[in-house]
Amino acid sequence: MTRICKNCEFINQDDYDFCAKCGTPLVDGLKPKQVYVYNGDRPRLNRKAIILAYILTIVLSWGGFFWWLVTKNTAINAFTFFGLFMPFYLMQAPVRELKRHGIILFFISLAGVILSFYVIMN
Repeated sequence: MTRICKNCEFINQDDYDFCAKCGTPLVDGLKPKQVYVYNGDRPRLNRKAIILAYILTIVLSWGGFFWWLVTKNTAINAFTFFGLFMPFYLMQAPVRELKRHGIILFFISLAGVILSFYVIMN
């Protein structure tokens, strides 16, 4: 047996006392003090954190090349592969927009890593 909400006509399970969709009491005379209804909206993204991720990725992945421009003779460029960690982390996120930023960051960091390793070899 199911319980149908009088307010939104959502079909609820028999053991529910409140509607799973709108929070309306399904039992007569039941008055909740406080009801939390999850509406399933998209999570808000922290724009400052995304900008920081871009800055961190660019500094790490392109840093070896810029360091080579300054010193002309160093092997510290090999540490530029750390710039790939943030894109791989973001590509695994459950939010679609974060995955998109992760893919963009991946190509930015890949170009920096390839360029940094190119200057090491030559």
